[in-house]
Amino acid sequence: MARASAYAGGMTAALWTSFATITGVWLITVISPGPNFLATVYTTASQSRRLGLLVSLGIAAGTTVWATASLLGLSLLFETATWLYQAVKLAGALFLIYLGLRTILSARRLTVSGSAPVAVVSGVQAFRRGLVVDLSNPKAAVFFASLFAVTVPPGAPVWFQATVVAAVVAMAGGWYALVACIVDLDPIARLLRRTRRAFTFAAGAIFVALGLRLATDR
Repeated sequence: MARASAYAGGMTAALWTSFATITGVWLITVISPGPNFLATVYTTASQSRRLGLLVSLGIAAGTTVWATASLLGLSLLFETATWLYQAVKLAGALFLIYLGLRTILSARRLTVSGSAPVAVVSGVQAFRRGLVVDLSNPKAAVFFASLFAVTVPPGAPVWFQATVVAAVVAMAGGWYALVACIVDLDPIARLLRRTRRAFTFAAGAIFVALGLRLATDR
C-alpha cells in the first residue's frame, strides 16, 4: 500500500527515469535491422506502401502481445516450461524459412529485368505477415521481461505499466511505418525496381538465414 501511495501523485522522478530508460533502450533495439525490418522493406518494395504500412501495424500488434505478456510473467512460464519456449521458437523459425523459400521462388519467376508480376498480397495477409514475423521470436518476451525487471520500479501502478506498453508499441509501429514510407520514396523505389530480382533473392536468403539462426540459437 505504501508503494502504491508513493505514485498517487502521478509521474514521479523514479517513474520518469524508468520511462526514459525503457524508451531509450527500446529505440536502439527497434531500429536495429532484423526480420521486422526486412518484412517491411520487402513488402513495400514488392507490393506497395499501403501494404508495407499494414505490415508495420502487424508488427505493432505483435509487440503489444510480447510486451503485455512479459509484464504478466510470460518469461517465467517460458523458464518453467522450456518445451513451450522451444516449440514457439521452432514454429517461428519454420515460418521465417517458409517465407524465405517462397520469396526465393517468386524471385525465380522474375525476368532478369524484374518485369514479371508478383503475386498480390491482400491487406489481411500483409498485416498477418507483420504479426507472425514479430511473434516468431520468443526471445522478445525474455528481452522485455529483463528490461522491465531492471527498469520498472517495484509497485509501479498499472497505469504506468500500460503507458510503457503503449510507448513501446507506438515506437515499433511508428518506426516501421517510417521505413515503409522511406522505401516508397521515388529514388529508393526506382533502385529497388531496377534490382528487383536480385533484391528478392537476397530478401529470401536472409529470411531463411534468420530462420536457421533462430532455430539453432540457444
